Amino acid sequence: MHATFYIIIAYMATMIAIALFVSFRKVKNSEDFHLAGRSLGPLMMAGTLAAAEIGGGSTIGVAARAYGDWGLSAGWYVVSAGIGIFLVSFVAPFLRRSMATTVPEILARRYGTPSHVITTVLSLATLFVATAAQVKATSSIIQTVSGVDFVTVTIVVAVVVTLYTMLGGLVSVAFTDIVHIIFITVGMAIAMPIILNGAGGWETISANIGAKAPEKLGLTLVGWKTILGLILMYFMTFSTGQEAVQRYFAARDIKTARLGSFLCSLLMACYGFIPAIIGLCALAHFDGINPNQAMPMAAMKFAPMLIAGLVMASVVAATMSSASGNLIGSCTLFTKDIYQRYVNPKASDRRIVLVSKGVIVVMGLASLWIALDESIGIIPLLVFGFTMRSAGPFAAFLFGFIYKNATRNGGLAAIVFGSAAAGVWQYLGQPYGVMSLVFGSIVSTAAFFAVSKFEISRGVPPAPPAIAGEHIEANRLSELR
Repeated sequence: MHATFYIIIAYMATMIAIALFVSFRKVKNSEDFHLAGRSLGPLMMAGTLAAAEIGGGSTIGVAARAYGDWGLSAGWYVVSAGIGIFLVSFVAPFLRRSMATTVPEILARRYGTPSHVITTVLSLATLFVATAAQVKATSSIIQTVSGVDFVTVTIVVAVVVTLYTMLGGLVSVAFTDIVHIIFITVGMAIAMPIILNGAGGWETISANIGAKAPEKLGLTLVGWKTILGLILMYFMTFSTGQEAVQRYFAARDIKTARLGSFLCSLLMACYGFIPAIIGLCALAHFDGINPNQAMPMAAMKFAPMLIAGLVMASVVAATMSSASGNLIGSCTLFTKDIYQRYVNPKASDRRIVLVSKGVIVVMGLASLWIALDESIGIIPLLVFGFTMRSAGPFAAFLFGFIYKNATRNGGLAAIVFGSAAAGVWQYLGQPYGVMSLVFGSIVSTAAFFAVSKFEISRGVPPAPPAIAGEHIEANRLSELR
């Protein structure tokens, strides 16, 4: 068995140890469990936000794209995510000021129960599948370097991720995410030049690739249309996705939320092209391999054992951090938006924490079940899930903070018509190269303003504000009238 496997096992054991320590020292109530006590500083927030968003797609996936049809321009996949996070920084003050716990909670304040139910279901379904996808990605990586059968590895991965998330909630996730992001960024930054040197240096790489496919050395092979589409997609998913927005809710204050977001965007932009260069090292030397094996093969062929182990531990860190982020996000959604809102509104704080831990275990087991089914196409389902989660709620959520004349039916129309349009556009094969997420958001925005303006013109009062204090004040004024 390759020594890299033991490095990964030691890494996973360390994550559980950190979670145990944090759970006893930091978790005192449900707010600690779900929002880290709203105490994340800028560095902690930047680290946990980046770790949640840099997953298998931003490591193995980027290297695979670089080996495949995108070449060096595959780095834009992560850089675009960094730009998307930068744009979310301008929404961050609204998110933190809301004093909310979940995205559907904000929509419920402004647009009522129907909007809340739809967005809760969409968000839960997406995070559920996303957790399974990251567990499966982690298992595939470990299986590659260990030779252990897929079922055994997948069970171990699911148990480890579920255990350290369940022990301390967002507090333990945040602390382990800091370790994850150090492994991902520092580990890859150290490993990349070593792998590049072992592969013969940039001159050898560019000469070998130039002889076969010189266009793959270009920075814009992917095309500006795709780059701009990725930026828009990431801005929309990061500003409405529970796994990302929950970090903004957990920031110490508004200034921290904004600064942490800026730092995260810078970190992701700097990291972006590192896995792409590793993918090019594989492209220059290995013909006809599975693109998903580009990074593991380059690391194990062109780097010493310790560095190869560092690379693979970095990839495992990326996928595990995304899995835990999805898991705590889905747990918070279920506990706050289903259990506490509709099942047991008077639940004690201790009961909420216990239910949250139970939900994490159930979600972890269910994700394991999906991950073990090799007949399920996780990636297409995952992309479709993120599209459906964000396309409809996007306009209602974002404009709900700043447009005072939004009505309840305007928000509901945006969610319903935007989601339906995205689904139909995906079914039609995304005509004209326009992403389903983009098309759905355009329809969502049009429906939001059209219905709101129509109702306002007919004398329908605007929906109450989404910000917590403003929402309470609006309700008081309504009662006085």
